[in-house]
Amino acid sequence: MKKTPQISRAEYEIMKILWDDYPLSTNDITERAQRSHSWNQKTVHTLLSRLAAKGAASYEKQGRMYFYSPLISRESYLQQENHSFLDRFYGGEIAPMLSSLLAHTELSDKDLEDLHEIINSQTRSGD
Repeated sequence: MKKTPQISRAEYEIMKILWDDYPLSTNDITERAQRSHSWNQKTVHTLLSRLAAKGAASYEKQGRMYFYSPLISRESYLQQENHSFLDRFYGGEIAPMLSSLLAHTELSDKDLEDLHEIINSQTRSGD
């Protein structure tokens, strides 16, 4: 698996905006980010610059505006983060993680049915 760049929580918030819709101008990204954060345009610009430097996002200048797009997919980033989390906290083993989750989280019958179906489908497909 190709290594995706490490990004901070704040950078991840910007990436979520880009994954939902792109290309977007700096102004559009700032407007969307301000719906859930108190970031000003300079903060958003700094985050975008960092993402571009890390190879997570690209930009294209059109006139006086910069339009940004993601260079990594949400799926590949989440896959890497999931593996990293599993390795770091559970030695790469999923059973202890699931055991901990099930012991410390109140799950509905629907949640349990969904988990059961996921496990069954993986068993049937041989993955």
